[in-house]
Amino acid sequence: MKITILQKKLKDGIKVVERVSQRTPSLPILQNVLVKSKKNFLTLETTNLEIGIRWWALIKLTKEGEIVVPTKTLSNLINLLPEKPVDLEVENLNLLISCENYQTELKGFSSSEFPIIPYLKEGERIAVDGSIFCQALAQVVNIASPSVARPEVSGVYFSFQKDLIKMVATDSFRLGEKKLFVKSPLLQEYALILPQQTAREILTIFGEKSGDIQIYFSSNQILFESAMEEVDHPQVQLSSKLIEGEYPNYQEIIPKKSETRIVCSKQELLNHIKTASIFSGKANEIKFKIDPKEKKLHLLSQSPDLGEYKSFLPGKISGKEMQVSFNHRFLLEGVSEIKTPEVALELVGEDSPVLVKPTEREDYLYVVMPIKAS
Repeated sequence: MKITILQKKLKDGIKVVERVSQRTPSLPILQNVLVKSKKNFLTLETTNLEIGIRWWALIKLTKEGEIVVPTKTLSNLINLLPEKPVDLEVENLNLLISCENYQTELKGFSSSEFPIIPYLKEGERIAVDGSIFCQALAQVVNIASPSVARPEVSGVYFSFQKDLIKMVATDSFRLGEKKLFVKSPLLQEYALILPQQTAREILTIFGEKSGDIQIYFSSNQILFESAMEEVDHPQVQLSSKLIEGEYPNYQEIIPKKSETRIVCSKQELLNHIKTASIFSGKANEIKFKIDPKEKKLHLLSQSPDLGEYKSFLPGKISGKEMQVSFNHRFLLEGVSEIKTPEVALELVGEDSPVLVKPTEREDYLYVVMPIKAS
């Protein structure tokens, strides 16, 4: 292999792929990157056997070839080079790196030792706006929680329904659902569970890219792809295994009616929750006292060590008077994801799930379990 590529471009590519390159004592090959040149393209590939990432760049090609080298060492080296053209050449399983007055010889391995990353281009495909898709995914991804006993709830559930994608995540204490309408409808409906780590990598890699991303999926594999701006060719591909199992019927816990409804300023509510959290104690507990007659939402918290806190904020409140306690962190995270100036809270009872949603749109909802009164 013998190629020339700009340092900044190579640096950007390594930054994309190095995230899944892991130090694994049982499989040390996984802490390496496959560097490959073919048909005027440089390809970088890494994998942790669950997630695989490919990145391409246009290059000046003199000779095709490939080699496997340590990801961290290559990253540290390229990051310190000047922003000038970099020459890469393979010679006797060594990668020769030259840039201005810098010359390095990096020991490598044969590409035959590197795991093959599945290349999924069959099955169903859908195109979505990458930025909008990532914004939607970001609203639910952090709700999921690792679970050995119930791996199916440790990821993000996707329901593809013709012109609609539903994204759902839960940790048994709260649940978030985001709806995203798409411009290229599917011929049939699909459901899958995406690992949380994969979802986070998607946000990191595709979150700030403009244009569409293509999503290919089968019964056990999914692939996300963005294209180059210069030519009709992929720039980044992320492939991942899916979580096996059936996602629980989450619709059952979403309240269908309410006894009390609160509509108030999102920012004011956030400020009151944050202030109350200072005195919430080890249980993170804050209490809502809802007064429909006075149209006030009272917040209370107390700590044996620090003291107590009381405040209220006005709102449009209808229904029954109630007292409900929450884990302030769970409530705060849900309210923070509301994208409208006002937020609606709908309550069925003092021990029942509470529905949090925007007031002017129906594309997001958050359900949080209260702390049951002792």
